Amino acid sequence: MKFGLFYEHQNPKPWDDDSEARVFHESLEQIEIADRIGIDHVWEVEHHFLEEYSHSSAPELFLAAASQRTRQIRLGHGINLTAPNYNHPARVAERIGTLDILSGGRVEWGTGESATLMEMEGFNIDPNLKGPMWREGAEQAANMMAMSPYPGFKGEYFSMPCRNIVPKPVQKPHPPLWLACSRRESILRAARLGMGALVFGFVEPEQAQAWVRDYYAVIKSAECKPLGWTVNPNIAAVSGFSLHRNEDEAVNRGLPGFRYFGYSLAHYTNFGAHQPTVTNVGQLFDEVYDDLPDNAGRGGIGTPDQVRAHLKRYEDIGLDQIIFVQQVGRNRHGHITEALELFSQTLLGEFKERELVRQARKQAELQPFIDAALERKDRMAPVDPADIPVVKAAGKRREEEGANDTTGGAFVDKTRGGAIPIPHADPRRAAGGDD
Repeated sequence: MKFGLFYEHQNPKPWDDDSEARVFHESLEQIEIADRIGIDHVWEVEHHFLEEYSHSSAPELFLAAASQRTRQIRLGHGINLTAPNYNHPARVAERIGTLDILSGGRVEWGTGESATLMEMEGFNIDPNLKGPMWREGAEQAANMMAMSPYPGFKGEYFSMPCRNIVPKPVQKPHPPLWLACSRRESILRAARLGMGALVFGFVEPEQAQAWVRDYYAVIKSAECKPLGWTVNPNIAAVSGFSLHRNEDEAVNRGLPGFRYFGYSLAHYTNFGAHQPTVTNVGQLFDEVYDDLPDNAGRGGIGTPDQVRAHLKRYEDIGLDQIIFVQQVGRNRHGHITEALELFSQTLLGEFKERELVRQARKQAELQPFIDAALERKDRMAPVDPADIPVVKAAGKRREEEGANDTTGGAFVDKTRGGAIPIPHADPRRAAGGDD
């Protein structure tokens, strides 16, 4: 089983002038440690307008910063919102390609729809259409990374002409694709589309076992018809995390933040009524803290022996990755880094040894099914070279049209109140001469 870290960039009130900067820079320090000790993945969310719960609205920038401070850890979008109203597919493809280059081919491309009205309504997205909007954006962004040139597309939610999207990612044809999931139905959808399942919910091993079994049954079946140009057969789930040799200290350091994570998410998805800049989620949480229940991820908070037993249960049922939720609530940076170091000293090595053996066996078992799934994929037809459009520069278009205007070969720019002479080709520029 592999391990990852999960980042929302939570920032509960009360705030000071340095609160947000402190969260971002401390997170980068934690990821540096994770990279050094051998954690496999870091996952960074994309959310918008969710005060206190998540201040991670530009994950591509944060992951780019992390790429320059690390060498091995995989950099995961957990997730990238691909509805065109959030991110135009061409911009998605460009950013993923750039990040993959900067990181030396370490990107994991998680995608998803989003779940809050605060975000959807902020970007004028009809909640009833978020699923097909996600699919259209993700599928076309994958096509853009894989194809040279991209043939162009006229869809329900965006259209664009033939263009070659650059840069292309290091990982060909594109980084591994994942789908954000929260229940069995979405996990099976990920399998049908040949995508990894990022299960952003806390589940006991008994429930997770059924999900893992059903996910891989679909991956091996004729139902699997990849959305992207690869198959990424993996299923991951989240767990709380706070490790200390003293159980009470582990709980005191980690449980309040873990509970805040669940409460603040539910505030935006289930029961809250939020007034931007006015509502104080941290205060509301403090008022009900003693009445909040624990849930399945609570088992990742404890001593090394307790956490080993918790993790082993997930390893035994075939879960591919546990993602630790630790930068949450008011959890302290120093406590997080101490827990990571202790995890490295006491637990990580034994899981890594078993994972190497498991991965080799898994790859050999699944490869025939992956090959068959890729044969079933509906692929966008490449554009015939003769049909690649010629796009003339604005100056050339104006020059060709100039004989028919009344400005004597000038371009009338009404916003600037006059005629501007059309520039002509200068042979010195073509040869690298002076301006």
